[in-house]
Amino acid sequence: MAMTLRLSAEQDRALEMLARTQGVSKHEAAVRAIVGAAARTVHHEDIAQIARTTLASYRRAEERLGL
Repeated sequence: MAMTLRLSAEQDRALEMLARTQGVSKHEAAVRAIVGAAARTVHHEDIAQIARTTLASYRRAEERLGL
């Protein structure tokens, strides 16, 4: 599902640093941050299922891109 994420200049810089540190795009860094935050606050089994689904979709995309 698509959405627009509106960030302040400071938030965008923080996301850039996070992405650079992780060696991923800002989009991927944001997704990881969301899943990580949910993992700390949501029931473990619910977030495990979300993570499995998300990771599988990225794995297929990486394979198509030859990464």
